[in-house]
Amino acid sequence: MTHRHATHQRSARWPVACTRALLCSAITSVLLGWGSLAMAAAATGADAAPATGADASAGGYADFDRSLLSGAGQNTSDLSRFEHGNPVLPGNYNADVYINNAWVGRSDIRFVATDAKSNAAACVDRKLLEQLGLHPADLSEEQKAQLADPNACVRFDSLIPGATLTFDMSQLRLDASVPQIYMSRYARGYVSPEYWDAGVPAALLNYNFNAYHSSSSGVSQSTAYLGVNAGLNVGAWHLREQGTMLWASGIAGTPAHTQWQNIQTYLQRDIASMRALLTIGDSYTDGAVFDSYGIRGVQLGTDDRMLPQSMQGYAPLVRGVAQTNARISVRQNGVEIYQTTVAPGPFSINDLYPTGYGGNLDVTVTEADGRVNTFVVPYASVAQLLRPGITRFDIAAGELRANSINSHPAVAQAAIQHGFSNLLTGYAGIAASQGYGAVLVGGAVDTRYGALALDITQANAHIPGYSTQSGQSYRVTYSKIIPSTQTTFSVAAYRYSTGGFLTLTQTALARQYARDGLDAAGALAAQNVPTIDGVPVQSVLTPAQQAALSGSAFTTNPIVSATGVLRQRSNFTLSLNQVLGKSGGSVYANVSASDYWNQSRNQTQFQLGYNNHFRQLSYNLSATRSATPTGRYDNQYFLSFSIPLGSGAHAPNLALNLTHDEAGTSQEQAMLNGTLGSDNQFNYGASATHTSGSNNGSSSEGNSGSVYGGYRSPYAVVNASYGNGSNYSQASVSASGSVVAHPGGVTFGQPIGDTVGIVYVPGAAGATVNGGAGVRIDRFGYAVLPFLAPYTINSVEIDPKGLPLDVQLDATSNQVAPYAGAVVMVKFKTQTGRSVIFRARMADGSAPPFGAEVVNQKGVSLGVVGQGGLILARGVEQAGVLMARWQDDNGDDRACSFSYDLPAKTKAKSTEQKYEQFNVTCKADIAPVAQVAKAAP
Repeated sequence: MTHRHATHQRSARWPVACTRALLCSAITSVLLGWGSLAMAAAATGADAAPATGADASAGGYADFDRSLLSGAGQNTSDLSRFEHGNPVLPGNYNADVYINNAWVGRSDIRFVATDAKSNAAACVDRKLLEQLGLHPADLSEEQKAQLADPNACVRFDSLIPGATLTFDMSQLRLDASVPQIYMSRYARGYVSPEYWDAGVPAALLNYNFNAYHSSSSGVSQSTAYLGVNAGLNVGAWHLREQGTMLWASGIAGTPAHTQWQNIQTYLQRDIASMRALLTIGDSYTDGAVFDSYGIRGVQLGTDDRMLPQSMQGYAPLVRGVAQTNARISVRQNGVEIYQTTVAPGPFSINDLYPTGYGGNLDVTVTEADGRVNTFVVPYASVAQLLRPGITRFDIAAGELRANSINSHPAVAQAAIQHGFSNLLTGYAGIAASQGYGAVLVGGAVDTRYGALALDITQANAHIPGYSTQSGQSYRVTYSKIIPSTQTTFSVAAYRYSTGGFLTLTQTALARQYARDGLDAAGALAAQNVPTIDGVPVQSVLTPAQQAALSGSAFTTNPIVSATGVLRQRSNFTLSLNQVLGKSGGSVYANVSASDYWNQSRNQTQFQLGYNNHFRQLSYNLSATRSATPTGRYDNQYFLSFSIPLGSGAHAPNLALNLTHDEAGTSQEQAMLNGTLGSDNQFNYGASATHTSGSNNGSSSEGNSGSVYGGYRSPYAVVNASYGNGSNYSQASVSASGSVVAHPGGVTFGQPIGDTVGIVYVPGAAGATVNGGAGVRIDRFGYAVLPFLAPYTINSVEIDPKGLPLDVQLDATSNQVAPYAGAVVMVKFKTQTGRSVIFRARMADGSAPPFGAEVVNQKGVSLGVVGQGGLILARGVEQAGVLMARWQDDNGDDRACSFSYDLPAKTKAKSTEQKYEQFNVTCKADIAPVAQVAKAAP
């Protein structure tokens, strides 16, 4: 066949060529997975002989009707290897291993084919069984010997009846399906600690910067804020430093000033054997039992994140008895949340995922003979409840750390919680400091009437120069969901403290004031003691005068009469939500009420509201009472409407807000906001506000407006705003992001959390990382994945859309289970090579057989022959020799080969990527020699 054609000949054949190219592309895209598979098999030393089968054990069968192909299928190769989807060649594959759809780890799996045309099947050994958590009983001596023989290939279903293995080559994923009766009981989401990834040595910097300028009534001021969270990871140890810096320009003759504040600095590591975290340095205590406070010292406490996700939070244990192989279904509020099959005999389900604060569980047992039994398990939850058998503990020792306390008294605290049964969780704790001791005992119960927790704290405090203070604090917490009325009591809590009760921090503050000679163990905060002509009020006013000034009753007990250290008498909180039918909307209430032994006034704050929607219009009405810093109450009434302006993905949203307070000030505000970009990386908004009425006796009439915009790039998040109103204006700019130094270099990213991933995809600049909004691979092949969940499986996926044609991913997904605080490397293998379409013809002008495999000189499969001799070859080197091989109707091996020498690659003039196309002659000889055709149009 002649390779150089005249212009008119190319023009005449152009429609035919287009048709062939389109048809070839469609066929080769179907066969592409097989070509990629062969490349992986060759890379691991696998036999390149074709195999059949859809998966690792068996598969769906697809019979090709050759008569539908060009030329009635006369010129086709042996297509039997494509009659089963997802063909697997013999070799070793590093695959993610799943059992019943739950990830258990990654392992090297050996695949062996029984003959040249059979699909390779996975070989099972003792290591794989251990990884799957399977311990088959009654194995024969022969089976045991085969499992120990590295050269033997044991079939999975020969060990466990009814079990299957399925291998997805495109995802490098091996799925084991096993009847529950043969499985060890692992909770859903369980990941063995041996597969937790400690990460790589790394340095972290998370930053948040904001600059603000305001001008009001001719007075201007600029401020800047920088918050940093820096870290250093070495092995299992993680060093963290969190602090803030504030700068403010001078105003009214005062100089500018800068202030740095350290929030916490600590060294931390995981102790997997204890399911705990060890923390050394400045941190905060666990607030599960006692109130949380700052400590400089050592802490050791359980981390519930080390539990499987299905064991975190509270959910009851479901027990029952099955008469046959029965199906167990668990429903909550009419929704099925769990289903499994159990063997005859007693069963228990201990891995239900938490589903909010309650709703009884309706359990249905469907026997194999059709009998159905049902029973109810009460389910309501408060924070103190734990699952049966779960224990939490926290131990802390060091110095008290608080800004309001100059001294640093030694403190020690220990607490423990244990779930005894579905009904009862018990907890207790002790806390001690200089001159202070407290003991807490409590319990939580789960009943059909709701979840209830009750605890009692006995505290003794010694203040120098005063009598020992002794008192108790009682706390009751209740939670319940009533499905029949759709009423939700999320939290209802009441706390009562006797007059002599002080907390640990209150005692430390009172002791400091007593040592400093201040009156009544700290009537006012040390950092804000009011003065008269520079003299503290404690020195110029009598206790009775101080009491009268503060509005409290005067007593001869200066501890009780002090108003700076507020001694709480009782506290009540409530969160309630009530749905009013299908279209009636819902009402909600959040209430907090407190009173104090040394303050006559009660403090009551609340929010009451109603929300609903009519078609696309949403509306909300609420009333709020809040306390001002001066102790006054501010009552506000709020009405809002919101509606999208269109139905598209980027349709902006229009909101109208109306506010009125009891002082007579009213405000009407219109807001427009929305997002733009393929990843919603741009956001914008504008508002216009009108204010009328009076404020503290003066008119506050006026109009104002503001605009803002933001951009979330792969490397940082930036925002800016500007506002202008009556006698004032403001402008601000902010930026937040992260910098991570790792063994591969330095990578910039979006703001990060505690646990971070570094995704490495060489040569894939611009590819999108799914799971992180706007995260893309940089020009060095790296990206920062800002948030990973510790101790559990995180799936990281790469979207190949937009990848250069000469970069191929071996797999598009990867999985990792990091330690908390770790910086883990998530690597993806890529193959670099040009993708080319060859139009091949034999010496007699005919096309090579459809379905013939195309390999390079190393035997690596690069593609297959499509109809009309079109070959889409991936991973092609600059120059070399390719061979097409097949079997004829007699089963004899046949082959033809052609050489090629591609022109140097040039930068594309546009962003559109196109395949290079060449005409070639494929000669049927042992030492193939051919010439490259002129580039096809």
